[in-house]
Amino acid sequence: MLFAGTMLVPLAFAFFGNDAALSSYDEAILVTFFTGLALFLLGRRSHRELLPRDGFLLVSLVWTVLPAFGALPLLLHIKNLSFTDAYFEAASGLTTTGATVLTGLEKLPLSINVWRCLMVLIGGMGILVLAVAILPLLGVGGSQLFKAETPGPMKDQKLTPRIAQTARGLWTIYFAIALTCFLAYRLAGMGWADAFMHMCSTMGLGGFAAYDASYGAFDSPAIEMVAIVFMTIAGINFALYFMAWRQRSLRVVWRDVEARLYLGLLATAVASVTLFLLVRGVYPSFGEALRHAAFHVVSIATTTGFATRDYAQWPIFVPLMLLFLCCFTTCAGSTGGGIKLIRSLLLMKSAQREFKRIVHPRAVVPITLGGMAVDANVLQSVLAFMLVYGAVMVAATMLLLFSGLDVVTAFTAVVACLNNTGPGLGQVGPAGNYQGLSDFEIWVCTATMLLGRLELFSILVLFTRSFWRK
Repeated sequence: MLFAGTMLVPLAFAFFGNDAALSSYDEAILVTFFTGLALFLLGRRSHRELLPRDGFLLVSLVWTVLPAFGALPLLLHIKNLSFTDAYFEAASGLTTTGATVLTGLEKLPLSINVWRCLMVLIGGMGILVLAVAILPLLGVGGSQLFKAETPGPMKDQKLTPRIAQTARGLWTIYFAIALTCFLAYRLAGMGWADAFMHMCSTMGLGGFAAYDASYGAFDSPAIEMVAIVFMTIAGINFALYFMAWRQRSLRVVWRDVEARLYLGLLATAVASVTLFLLVRGVYPSFGEALRHAAFHVVSIATTTGFATRDYAQWPIFVPLMLLFLCCFTTCAGSTGGGIKLIRSLLLMKSAQREFKRIVHPRAVVPITLGGMAVDANVLQSVLAFMLVYGAVMVAATMLLLFSGLDVVTAFTAVVACLNNTGPGLGQVGPAGNYQGLSDFEIWVCTATMLLGRLELFSILVLFTRSFWRK
């Protein structure tokens, strides 16, 4: 029912702009609202505490059912758009992936583009609570590593109303930064509508744009700089901003090991790509090389997916490096996708410990993070996650290869969807999209982006026999 209420925003744009999609929202709102009302009436007499098992089912249902309703305005307005493509587009928005099957975005009614981008903002809101409050409680997600400091119901054994308190705090911070981003885009030269839409995509790290050329349509260094700043901000754990707000100090963010590593990694990657583009003669001046390197490194590494140039045409080292970065660069508790930097850091520390053990078999070498020893159960969880992550990537790639896709398109599409990045290479590169894929291939990519968004285990656990046993 609340999701139906969010459709009032594009409805208002359609009404005041008198665009062709106006009637589509009337029908979509009614269907969504009364479906929610029916579910509410059916369950209104059931009252009990939600347990972790219920949490897994709830999380999976929210992110698999809502896209079907988010797809309604697209289905009702865009002719010849199949349910498969409409669901993919909506799921891509709500999971903040940013992959699209639509072309001619400039020709679509303004309200349709507003709805696409708004779904990214809504998805980002949901992901914050999912990543910082709910998944750690269920024992899934990178943020369980912050149990000692993260606000909210981390130590509770049931899903309690304290999650609502955490949600309010996180969303207050989220909307405050979003408002700043919106005003910054407007001051940088965007129109009001463009500023709103691209603020939604930037804060959710989703990558949807109102133009086929993405940010290349603006060709503005000022707008690109605003995007770089706020994409970087959105890639950091929002729980740190929450604590910084409560303590009235940004030192909380800087003291965090993962946040410092994240900023250092982005800076190193930008410098490396800038020098590479200069040496290879892709751009004649340092300023131009830095401008395009910084934008695309931050965009892809944070799993946003904006583009100003077809970076797939750059020497192959760069696009492959960008796809590699999108796998692990963002912080746990951010709106970004991927493995998360904290897991990568723990894997590196585990490898270092094994090297020391080989040389000194009897040595006791604890793994520490921020001066605290990391529990063995956390390390086992990280290793299990990486095993499942690799298995899903291989399985999805093989399915796409089986369907007839070339290896570059198949592999990079899976990397882009599993890490919620959007553009890959080949047919799904920054100059193309997912429109040419068959229905089977679209469903594989849809399932992959949902698995990636929900940290894999949240959905896969539903397919285990033990989950359904009493």
